[in-house]
Amino acid sequence: MNLFTPLTLPNGAVLPNRLGKAAMEENMADADHAPSDELIRLYGAWARGGVGLMLTGNVMVDGRAMTGPGGVVLESDSHLDRFRRWAQVARSGGAQVWMQINHPGRQMPAALGQRTWAPSAVALDMGKFSDRFAVPREMALADIVEVTSRFVRSAQLAEQAGFTGVQIHAAHGYLLSQFLSPLVNQRRDEWGGSIENRARLLLGIVRAVRQAVSPQFVVAVKLNSADFQRGGFSPDDAKHVVQALSGLADLVELSGGSYEAPAMQGQARDGRTLAREAYFLSFAQDIAAVAQMPLMVTGGIRRAAVATQVIDSGVAVVGMGTALAINPNLPNDWRAGLPSAPALPPINWNNKMLASMANMALVKFQLRRLSRGRKPNPKVWPLRALVLDQLGALRGARRYRQWVAQREAHPA
Repeated sequence: MNLFTPLTLPNGAVLPNRLGKAAMEENMADADHAPSDELIRLYGAWARGGVGLMLTGNVMVDGRAMTGPGGVVLESDSHLDRFRRWAQVARSGGAQVWMQINHPGRQMPAALGQRTWAPSAVALDMGKFSDRFAVPREMALADIVEVTSRFVRSAQLAEQAGFTGVQIHAAHGYLLSQFLSPLVNQRRDEWGGSIENRARLLLGIVRAVRQAVSPQFVVAVKLNSADFQRGGFSPDDAKHVVQALSGLADLVELSGGSYEAPAMQGQARDGRTLAREAYFLSFAQDIAAVAQMPLMVTGGIRRAAVATQVIDSGVAVVGMGTALAINPNLPNDWRAGLPSAPALPPINWNNKMLASMANMALVKFQLRRLSRGRKPNPKVWPLRALVLDQLGALRGARRYRQWVAQREAHPA
């Protein structure tokens, strides 16, 4: 199978090729937490680069619940014109463009000053960095109902804005992933215990979104192939959820990990060794045996030969993040036969959590340069990128708290 063969999804939507830009957290919202000019410029670079599918970074369904400062929020039509411009620019190269909609649950930085909630009152375990996140409160039934309605509302607004689909984020330790994890979800009601109960919220949201949008609008899901924590969400759990999503989801993207075990950066926490590239391919091949929808695999892919291997294995779409942050023109390069294989220098610090933060900072550094019309600089010192990112997060947290205070003082 060629990387540039079109793909028709179950609902009839067509991807012009098999290369997808996976979601990355840009933190580039404007003062209203809508898409900024810089964010739109960034997506223009990817639109010109030749991807067949573009997934946005986190768009939050609730302004009180953020993965970080500077995040985009879509919970009303107040700034829909800016979302329309974002969709228009992102789609200008012919790609399918799906908005990733998300709720962080307990993975919301404490510096943002908001209460967090989760399926159970289980705190994050990040060693010396654990105090960066508050202990969440357990969600009541009313909270679960509200979260469901918020995902539905954001999906409807995304369609109105001109996006061609949504991806419901149920991976990387965010709220829906927390419900799926037996480590975080310790409930004794119909939302906890068996995998059928732990998957109830995700499946309910997907069904509700599917019913609320038009048939040609794509509804996709991002799912962990595993949490890579002992006793966490397992590959067998993932197979069960993928089977349950048959007839509901048009595509499932497989990734892995969470803030506690950042397997999406190649780091497991349960003793397993991940591949150096295409981290989750072996898990995807196993899950493909039960999947009735196309699968997408994301995680460390940067070479055309590996991308071809992924497609030849039966996976429908190759997802890339870091590689496209370094070279947004990568699909066009590969189509032209150029041997481009963009990569960031490895960070071999003793503190793995700090190294993970620095790696994310390196990626954001490239995104900021692209958003300003500049070329990426993958050789930047990791420490410099981390310091700049942390300073930006402090400024962003202060702006976010001011935004929240203004909303509370002048509710809509």
